[in-house]
Amino acid sequence: MYKALLKPLLFQLDAEQAHHFVFDNLKRGLRVPGMAALLRQLYDFEHPGLMREVFGLTFRNPVGLAAGFDKNGELTDELATLGFGFVEIGTVTPRAQPGNAAPRLFRLPADEALINRMGFNNDGAAVVAQRLRQRRSGIIIGGNIGKNKDTPNEHAAADYVACFEALYGVVDYFVVNVSSPNTPNLRALQEKEPLIRLLQQVQERNLAKAKPKPLLLKIAPDLTDGQLDDILLIARETNLSGLVATNTTISRAGLTTPAGAVTGMGAGGLSGRPLRQRATEVIRYLHRRSEGSLPIIGVGGIASAADALEKLAAGAALVQLYTGFIYEGPALVKHINQALVRGQQG
Repeated sequence: MYKALLKPLLFQLDAEQAHHFVFDNLKRGLRVPGMAALLRQLYDFEHPGLMREVFGLTFRNPVGLAAGFDKNGELTDELATLGFGFVEIGTVTPRAQPGNAAPRLFRLPADEALINRMGFNNDGAAVVAQRLRQRRSGIIIGGNIGKNKDTPNEHAAADYVACFEALYGVVDYFVVNVSSPNTPNLRALQEKEPLIRLLQQVQERNLAKAKPKPLLLKIAPDLTDGQLDDILLIARETNLSGLVATNTTISRAGLTTPAGAVTGMGAGGLSGRPLRQRATEVIRYLHRRSEGSLPIIGVGGIASAADALEKLAAGAALVQLYTGFIYEGPALVKHINQALVRGQQG
């Protein structure tokens, strides 16, 4: 239904307009009596074999929605009806900010990809936290946190700590995002020394709590093997619970979309099918080098059940969708979970 009817209409709209259209109508539609039950019947798939215990949390299934889709925690109840095992909100910053100037989200249909330079547009940590306090579903929520655009890198840790404190009571795990290409100089925080300092400060607050939350780090796909080795050392030194691999890429290699059109879209992170192979390579490398000791959430280029199974076979404990969800629709979640069960039974 999505690919035959809704997707052609949405793809006639500007990409960001289509995003808001889906948001508004999903919220409005689920106020109709019986609609939530209908969506669960269409898209949800329950099976005891799908449950996963990862970094101390019990996931009803291993398929989540990546950060960037529900930045402000507005749709967690609605998304729970579409079969996801968890939803990662954000990226959230301490203060609200509008993000970069539009247009800032572009489709590459020939590549089943997106380019975005949203720039951490969000309502701010306090508003997001209050919204999450009012949610009704029990779906696991991850809090993806970042720094404000105007915060210098030398003061970045204070922004991450502020987000951690604001969201601590309303999310189940945290993801430190230093890998978005859309906030100036943010990726410099992936370097070894500044990253250790930042993570230590957040972890210090976390471990002071009566019930510390799992703390993960989201990394870029553009890191070298040497940098990935540093990430593993940092993860051990700062007692991280896991990694999210990977964020969007700044590479434009191997695209089918004409180069002139891609250049015209400008800077930003590329996601979707072109990222699939590299994201899987990063997952496999991290899993092998850590000897499976560090749980990985695999994300990047998952557009089919086979893509998700590839990530899991490479060593991911859980997977997340974003661009594939936009191109394939909510049935993708069900297809992945059904394929997992068939694999267990076969």
